[in-house]
Amino acid sequence: MTLLHLNPAELDRRGAPHTAREIAQQPAVWQTVQTLVQSRRAALDAFLQPLLALPDLRIVLTGAGSSAFIGQCLAPALLQRLGARPGIRVEAVATTDIVSNPAQCLQPGVPTLLVSFARSGNSPESLAAVDLADAAVGECHHLAVTCAADGTLARRLGDRARAQVLLLPDETHDRAFAMTSSFTGMLLAAAWAFELPLPSARTLGAAATQLLASEADRLVALSEQPFERVVVLGSNGLKGLANEAALKILELTDGRLVALADSPLGFRHGPKTVLNERTLVLILLSNDSYTRRYDLDLLRELRRQGRGRVIALSTAALNGADALAEDDVLLDLPANAPDLALAPVALVFGQCLALLASLQLGITPDNPSASGTVTRVVSGVTIHPHPQG
Repeated sequence: MTLLHLNPAELDRRGAPHTAREIAQQPAVWQTVQTLVQSRRAALDAFLQPLLALPDLRIVLTGAGSSAFIGQCLAPALLQRLGARPGIRVEAVATTDIVSNPAQCLQPGVPTLLVSFARSGNSPESLAAVDLADAAVGECHHLAVTCAADGTLARRLGDRARAQVLLLPDETHDRAFAMTSSFTGMLLAAAWAFELPLPSARTLGAAATQLLASEADRLVALSEQPFERVVVLGSNGLKGLANEAALKILELTDGRLVALADSPLGFRHGPKTVLNERTLVLILLSNDSYTRRYDLDLLRELRRQGRGRVIALSTAALNGADALAEDDVLLDLPANAPDLALAPVALVFGQCLALLASLQLGITPDNPSASGTVTRVVSGVTIHPHPQG
């Protein structure tokens, strides 16, 4: 396998074989995930449809770190699909928030579907969030989307009457430190489980494959620039994607390349002060025609002010004053594709940039934390007994 002009021998030598493979395999993985969800359609419908018919259902999308950002990507699209049903709510709430103060995150007496995203299913917060929700809510149902058959979360929920486990193929269970295939695999699995409108896995995979082929030179050149800061911007669900892309850059460069995320509108309210001449800004342009106006306003503003290098990722060529610049990235997706469809494809660009930046700094991407400050499965967490449960 060759990725971004890096051959297998070089990837092995530089400590990146797993990360590179898990980025490159995503188009094939997405097809496998869609086939899996289709094979589980009857069981998923039998579990989800009665819940979605409840007038006061609260759906909580949860996870920690990258897994929390899956919920942030999904929540706006799922609310848009279900929003016509009076009383139904969809919220992304991190397990780290639930665990630290369940009384501020969980509502007793409100029927709740807790959708847990977990690569390994062994993170202490993932397991504690399930227990706290069961104790606090009363009528709590669980959908676990996970990548590890032997993970504690899958085993704990596998036989429960009010639970379904959507176990993804083993290839989504990343061996590298950073979540790549696991993130996009769980994101798409949940989207297809809830029947959100998306292009097929074939279409998404073709767009990612095209991006990997056409943007390799640009990504290599970007990684060689002396950037010290990266800003990733996206609106609504794409803000969740921006959070994940920024985290990948931060993780794989072991914090040496500082990355942050925001929305285009929110960025003006203070965070914009981070810009300097050694800042790279990535803007994910929404496909929603109304939202896109705000994205383009900021794109024009940043280019006019000339602080840092600005790259837009877009599904359609722009016209007039907004015409795509030489640096911009055109995603090979339909111009009317929902923003959720942009997320996995655009993230491939962010993952590749993170990988190359890591290598440029002499870091080993498969295990980037030389000090052991962070670990693949979080450690050092003490779950304290809750006084009410």
